[in-house]
Amino acid sequence: MVDHAGRILPFAESMRALTNSLLQDFLGGPKLLKLSWVINFQKAGTFFFIGLLMWIYQNAEPVVWIYLALHGSYGLCWILKDNVFPDSGWQVRVTFGGAFMAFALVLGWYWVIPWLLVSGVSVPDYPIPEAPWLAFCITLHTLGIAIMLISDCQKYFSLKAGSNLITTGMFRYIRHPNYLGEMMIYSSYALIVFHWLPWVILAWVWLGIFSVNILLKEKSLSRYPEWTEYESRTGLLLPAIKHRT
Repeated sequence: MVDHAGRILPFAESMRALTNSLLQDFLGGPKLLKLSWVINFQKAGTFFFIGLLMWIYQNAEPVVWIYLALHGSYGLCWILKDNVFPDSGWQVRVTFGGAFMAFALVLGWYWVIPWLLVSGVSVPDYPIPEAPWLAFCITLHTLGIAIMLISDCQKYFSLKAGSNLITTGMFRYIRHPNYLGEMMIYSSYALIVFHWLPWVILAWVWLGIFSVNILLKEKSLSRYPEWTEYESRTGLLLPAIKHRT
């Protein structure tokens, strides 16, 4: 993948540099905050934010309670994850302006998704009866949580043990299972809200941040001798389908 990305990689590197500048150095000043603290505030605050929305709009419909349970519990799972096996990438120090930009560019937009549902801006009209549709969303969310947590846990302890290229467990067939898990989680929210705007928000995050991180991670991992064989038998986000001849 990296070998065929001659034009894409420079763009990804420029995007990474711009993002780092905005999220870490915006407006200058002392870097008193960790980026992880900013993210954790949004993640943990989601449960209470949705609860506040329910109180403001006096909306206690069952679908709203289900959304609260899913999105709210995801935030709490994230806090547990960050305390047990934190991601080193989130431990960088940022300015107060950088913390603001983290909300303005990414984190704050995640709160627009429940607002659409609770406020009544989106009145879901699912293509199938509500019960099986919500059952599918809950299943998608649960599997996404499991994939994200297991892969992040494996990555953390494997790297801590001195492993370089992780090719077993959750990474046996998929090179980026943690991103797959995240995408499944937020797809479940978009499917529950059933409005076009969540997909625009997710497209921005997935293309502007996830894809950049994936490209640059693959470039970094390609330095290992076993990378070529590993890349040839695995998929980026889904298991590779090999055609027999």
